[in-house]
Amino acid sequence: MADTSQLFAPVTMGAIELPNRVLMAPLTRNRAHSDGTPKDMAQIYYGQRASAGLIVSEATQVDEMGKGYLDTPGIHSDGHAAAWHRITDAVHASGGRIFLQLWHVGRISHSSLLPEGRAPLAPSAIRAEQQTFTANGFEACSTPEAMSVEQIHDAIEQFRRGAELARQAGFDGVEIHSANGYLLDQFIQDKTNTRDDEYGGPVENRIRLVSEVVDAVATVWPRDRIGIRVSPLGHANDIGDSDTEGTFSAVYKMLSDKRLAYLHVMEQFPGHDNDGESAALIKRLRALYDGFVISNGGYSAQSAAEALASGHADAVAFGRDFIASPDLPERLRVGAPLNTQDQDTFYGGGEEGYIDYPFLEKRRTVED
Repeated sequence: MADTSQLFAPVTMGAIELPNRVLMAPLTRNRAHSDGTPKDMAQIYYGQRASAGLIVSEATQVDEMGKGYLDTPGIHSDGHAAAWHRITDAVHASGGRIFLQLWHVGRISHSSLLPEGRAPLAPSAIRAEQQTFTANGFEACSTPEAMSVEQIHDAIEQFRRGAELARQAGFDGVEIHSANGYLLDQFIQDKTNTRDDEYGGPVENRIRLVSEVVDAVATVWPRDRIGIRVSPLGHANDIGDSDTEGTFSAVYKMLSDKRLAYLHVMEQFPGHDNDGESAALIKRLRALYDGFVISNGGYSAQSAAEALASGHADAVAFGRDFIASPDLPERLRVGAPLNTQDQDTFYGGGEEGYIDYPFLEKRRTVED
């Protein structure tokens, strides 16, 4: 069995010193106000999880047109920044570090969630065979509108402005969401991008938007405080590519040249077991990225330790385990059992299943 002690050793990630390598992945919880302002209870939720080596916030839309689900938070107004600042204060008061994940869902949306009932925006007018969560429950995604070049440039500015507001809100850095079949991933992969202009066609054009978003965010944040998330294997939101390895080889090489704080790789999705070729592909792509890598997807303490020992990862992000066990690093360190997850409260609701999971011992919260 692998020695798990390295999981709890400090490490330098870009400009940030992490106290351990057990990181909290972004987790959509659908508990913001309808205008995208985080609720006060989010201060408790994130503060409770401050023992993570790094918290990456739930995905946070950079514009009203980037919203794809009911009651997800935004980062496109001063009011959003002010509410998020109370959250970052709570995390910092408990000794933690937190990045904001910048998000635009693209076509994974429904007109009822968007201003004036507009159609979602996407690289091409191809409807996703996917459902999203609205006021009426789960509904099929709406047919999107193909973005004009002007709208693409607007989206770049929205990411830049979101990064600026994140800095105003006291975050330690930002993560750009370029995974899971959302807008930037939709431009990368040819199942969703059939454009014939400078943002479509050959792979160098399809990865152009991601490159330009990174560079725009880098006018606000130093590159060593910027991360990016990718998901080469797909499996989410009706995404796909005719040459996955060729496409993502170009993505990895481009991002390696950007010299960012980290690359966050979604390696496995709930309900999808990777076959041998998928695992081999992830390893081949890993060799193309020269920098700090965060692996994510179904890891245990043992498999995470093995990933660190082999050099496959520099840190490992845990998702649902952090929902139910706010003190996850300590539980993994001492080999304590994890709390049972209540999947009925993952998305939407109030304090139940959000801030009421027990710690190993009674612990002070920001309310005490």
